[in-house]
Amino acid sequence: MALKPLSDYPERYALSNELHARPFPELSAPCRAVYIAIKREKNAAERDRAEDVEHLVQLLDRYGAPHPAPGANHYSGKLGRGTLKWEQHTEFVTYTIFADGVADAAFDGSVHAMFPDDWLAAAPGKVLTSCLVRVEEVADMRAAEARVAEAFSKWFVPESLAVAQVIDGAAVIGGDFRIDENGHVRFAVLSCAGTGRRRLGRIVQRLLEIETYKSMSMITLPLARTVSGRVVVLDRELAEIVGHMAVSKDDDQATLDRLLKISAEVELLSSSSAFRFGAAGAYEAIVNQRIEILREERIQSRQTFAEFMTRRYDPAMRTCRSALARLRELSQRCERASNLLRTRVDVASSVQNVEVLARMDERAALQLRLQETVEGLSVVAISYYAVNLAANILRPVGATYGISEGWVYAVLTPLVVLGVWWMVRRIRKRIARRDG
Repeated sequence: MALKPLSDYPERYALSNELHARPFPELSAPCRAVYIAIKREKNAAERDRAEDVEHLVQLLDRYGAPHPAPGANHYSGKLGRGTLKWEQHTEFVTYTIFADGVADAAFDGSVHAMFPDDWLAAAPGKVLTSCLVRVEEVADMRAAEARVAEAFSKWFVPESLAVAQVIDGAAVIGGDFRIDENGHVRFAVLSCAGTGRRRLGRIVQRLLEIETYKSMSMITLPLARTVSGRVVVLDRELAEIVGHMAVSKDDDQATLDRLLKISAEVELLSSSSAFRFGAAGAYEAIVNQRIEILREERIQSRQTFAEFMTRRYDPAMRTCRSALARLRELSQRCERASNLLRTRVDVASSVQNVEVLARMDERAALQLRLQETVEGLSVVAISYYAVNLAANILRPVGATYGISEGWVYAVLTPLVVLGVWWMVRRIRKRIARRDG
């Protein structure tokens, strides 16, 4: 039954189709594959992706092949005597050509010649990795073991060779992850009879993904070493500053300036390396996941791909993780030291504020005493003028009743002084209530 006419969630079909956008190749043994991954040196995630598509179109035009759909980030189709698979990723773009049959000379690179030299030279980026894959068919696992003993030591460096039986005995894979004299990394796949085309395609695709994401995560190693070296220097400077803070309370402003300088450099290191460290962790997880789903089994007591990665690849990734952890720890220590110094400065400021307030209290008490003195003098002055004014008014009255001028002053003076004192006190109380 069809759904009722409801509006679809935005990007519903696009998100659903994304799950099926990159199908695995379907391969039949014997066959060959050549693979290149191209990446810009800087700001690869922010590149103009239209340039990647334009570069693909230039290759397709050489062979008269149809163009990809507008806005496509993947393409698959016939290219001359082979089949091209193109994929656009966050930081890089990959080209894979699959061709039937194998040459007598292993890894002769004849399929790689399908990439014209001038076209490669015009690529919008640099070669991150280039791989050659040789796929042979064997009757069974015993025949595969014989082929490993016969040919793998000739094709690969024995000291680095990793070999494993994968996908429940469907095939044997081998590779040494070394770059040969022509600039390629080599892989060999011995497909047992009866292995399906899709299963074989998945095995080859997993090998290429392991090499690609291994290379993508490894480009973080030089940055990690640079960050580690700088962290050692900054850590030593921070230890000196904290040691100075522990024994001296002088020059807090100069100490704070040094701390701010170290903190700024730590933040610069963190911001400039955050994407690269995050990407390395994601790529490492993909490498380990791809190896895991191959379900390796040991063959002829040889090291598996997982063991190879444990010995050769994991130490590099641990270096990257260690650099990131030390950088984060240094950032936290800078923050703690800054908080400690700020606390000490705040305490010192509080002590100074207390001293200032104490001096202000002393000045206020002195001012109060001076004010009280002034008020007393004011009472006397006001009373003096008030007594004279009142005496001048009452002098004729006193003369009428026979009261001498001295008695007029004697009677008026205490009354006027008392009245002025009461009036000044009342005014002061009214001001105090208003301030309170």
